[in-house]
Amino acid sequence: MLAFHNNPAIKEKYLARVRAHRVADEIVKGRYWENGKGCAVGCTLHSGKHMSYESELGIPVALAHLEDTIFENLPNELALEWPARFLEAAHPGADLSNVVNQFMSWMLIDPTHGVIRFVNTDMDRSAIIGVAAILRTDATAEEIEKALSADSAADSAAALSAALSARSAALSAYSAADSAAALSAACSVADSVDSAADSARSAAAARSAARSAVDSARSAALSADSAAYSAADSAYISFSDKLIELMSIAR
Repeated sequence: MLAFHNNPAIKEKYLARVRAHRVADEIVKGRYWENGKGCAVGCTLHSGKHMSYESELGIPVALAHLEDTIFENLPNELALEWPARFLEAAHPGADLSNVVNQFMSWMLIDPTHGVIRFVNTDMDRSAIIGVAAILRTDATAEEIEKALSADSAADSAAALSAALSARSAALSAYSAADSAAALSAACSVADSVDSAADSARSAAAARSAARSAVDSARSAALSADSAAYSAADSAYISFSDKLIELMSIAR
């Protein structure tokens, strides 16, 4: 499969389409294609059929799903430019079949964004490096053999389990679950204090103190919420930049 079926005219057709939707403010989150508006996939295909990326564009369906996920999680202004940026990155005739594997390898071992940042043991680290080596096209036979070597089948199973656990922890971190939990806790405290303040109507001083505590709790909740969104935005911006880099160098 070759990008745009090795035909520059196909690339220009779909680029012109998504650019027109951008100018008309018809690129929106949360829907595939409805009433002339849609997401990155919808405004590219005029449908929500990801598999059509292969037949219409010569782009692997896995990349279509990745484009979709990144679009829905980018800050709005960047999301609006994302469909055109995605199509611009691919060269007509390029083989994009291994881009997703390269992207996954990067997500595992990149020192700034990778899952490997969250591991604490040598076994976890070896498992992650081993999987990344298999995914990379430039991995040597020696690298793969070393990455996959283990003292026993039990060790291999434990390593795989550790890798999956690390991946889960990383995804939780990227979605700022801790910040979300802090938000929920702060809101709960705020509601409880607010209720207590209402029941103490005869005590003006108590009400004033309670209201102050409510305001402080809600302020903390808003700060936690803001931090969560900021962390997610930063992660997906990095994801988008890396995917564009990998697509643009594919030949």
